[in-house]
Amino acid sequence: MEHSRTRIIIDGALAGIIGAAVVAAWFLIFDLIRGHALQTPALLAATILHGSHGQQIHDGLKLLALEYSLLHFAAFVAFGIAGGLLLEACESEPPLLFSLAIFFAAFEVFFIAVAMFLGPNLMAQLTWWGIVVGNLLATAAMLSYFLWRHPALARNILGGWIAVAREGVTAGLIGGIAVAIWFMGYDLASGSPFHTPAILGAMIFRSAQVSDALQATLPLVLGYSILHFFAFVAFGLALAILLAAAEWEPFMALGAMLLLAVFEVFYVGFVSLVDQSVLEALGWWKIVAANILALIAMTIYFIRGHRGLHIRLIERWATLDDEGGEMGATPAAPPKHAPDGHPTHLPG
Repeated sequence: MEHSRTRIIIDGALAGIIGAAVVAAWFLIFDLIRGHALQTPALLAATILHGSHGQQIHDGLKLLALEYSLLHFAAFVAFGIAGGLLLEACESEPPLLFSLAIFFAAFEVFFIAVAMFLGPNLMAQLTWWGIVVGNLLATAAMLSYFLWRHPALARNILGGWIAVAREGVTAGLIGGIAVAIWFMGYDLASGSPFHTPAILGAMIFRSAQVSDALQATLPLVLGYSILHFFAFVAFGLALAILLAAAEWEPFMALGAMLLLAVFEVFYVGFVSLVDQSVLEALGWWKIVAANILALIAMTIYFIRGHRGLHIRLIERWATLDDEGGEMGATPAAPPKHAPDGHPTHLPG
């Protein structure tokens, strides 16, 4: 038991380090894209540790970033160890998984609450969604490491959902790669490598109008690519869950089809709503074609894993027609009764 407890603590600490490194890398990329390297950790350190705000951070930017990094990694290591010990309890008591879910949800809420506590002015400089995305990425990385280190726990708790998650992640990666290849091919053909992800990244991170003359940089392309694949993996997981439910109720496959259509419309609508100049620089057809290719690739992948689902859907539809016919049929007339109260029997 002592060796097991030591292993759990070590695994928890390593998971915490992984989560902290993911957030730190995300903050670094995020700040480089906006042209203010180390701004996020420096602002957080100045506010949390020194109670100062605004432009005061520029005098000791690197020192403040280092101070926050030490606090940041220590907090994540402590969180990882606590999560590892809770996972150990879940290994023998699967119902405690609910407590684990609350624990991770509280982790997310805690960081959002801290960000809100820092004040609206600081949040405007940090961009609240950047903090939320960073912690979601860290949580996903930590959970993946935990479940990889504890396969028995993953099997006992998740069961068949492990295969569903694997299918969803794979489908999301396939869709993300299909879009990336389309953008890459188009940009290479036009003589401007990585031009498309750079424009989309500028739209998301810089919140300013973009032009066709925008220069592609590594942080800009890398930052957009992270969000790009994160969104496609989340979309793939949603589709995989719907299709898994369709194995029990075939009509859930219609929900998956609707989600595919909504995804296409939402993406184009989102881009046009946020920044019309992006559509002018890229061309709406280019974005639509990329997502259509991704949806086709993901659909082909899902069909290979759910053969016969369309047949079950047709059969299920037929049973509804039969039930509707039975409900709409004219009910039989009640038997006539003789004067003595006994039912009469018709001949034949």
